[in-house]
Amino acid sequence: MTDYRDRWVLASGNPGKLNEFRALLEDTGLRIVPQSNFGLDGAAETGASFVENALIKARHAAASTGLPAIADDSGLTVDALDGAPGVRSARFAGPGADDAANVARLLEAIGGIAEDRRTARFHCVIVALTHAGVPAPLIAHGEWIGRIALRPAGSGGFGYDPVFYVPALGATAAELAPDVKNSVSHRYRAARRLKALLRSSGLVGRP
Repeated sequence: MTDYRDRWVLASGNPGKLNEFRALLEDTGLRIVPQSNFGLDGAAETGASFVENALIKARHAAASTGLPAIADDSGLTVDALDGAPGVRSARFAGPGADDAANVARLLEAIGGIAEDRRTARFHCVIVALTHAGVPAPLIAHGEWIGRIALRPAGSGGFGYDPVFYVPALGATAAELAPDVKNSVSHRYRAARRLKALLRSSGLVGRP
């Protein structure tokens, strides 16, 4: 059987995401390398759902590198905003927007909403495929429930972490230690499901 543990390309150049994936998948034996190692730009995220975008990114990375690929599409949905920013989470403040701009845009959009109505969910869909044309990729979804804080807090994480407040932990995602975040987050939950799929498919060994 082909040994897929040598290298899997992660369809992202985000250092924070790379670190999280390496930690979350450490016990699989997979060696995760970012697509930036190959000078590869990200694919255009033209899908209408997290699943579609994750598939687009994974197939692009696999086709461009010849390696098996892992991709995720993650985003924030806010109930008071009818599910926005959703698949537009990374560009909520406009094309090329950075994390700070997106957070500011979110706080502006939800300004005046009472705390008990600021409920939100982080979603993560992870796709793994051994080659670009695989007809049945592995797909795993994870969700993390919280609410939008009145103001940013914390310096860890990335994206909307500074304003994603987790009532059960009394902190924003950006205030959590990395090992704590990696034991409760949407990405952790999706990665846990992905590992089960990888093992049941024989792509990695049992723990």
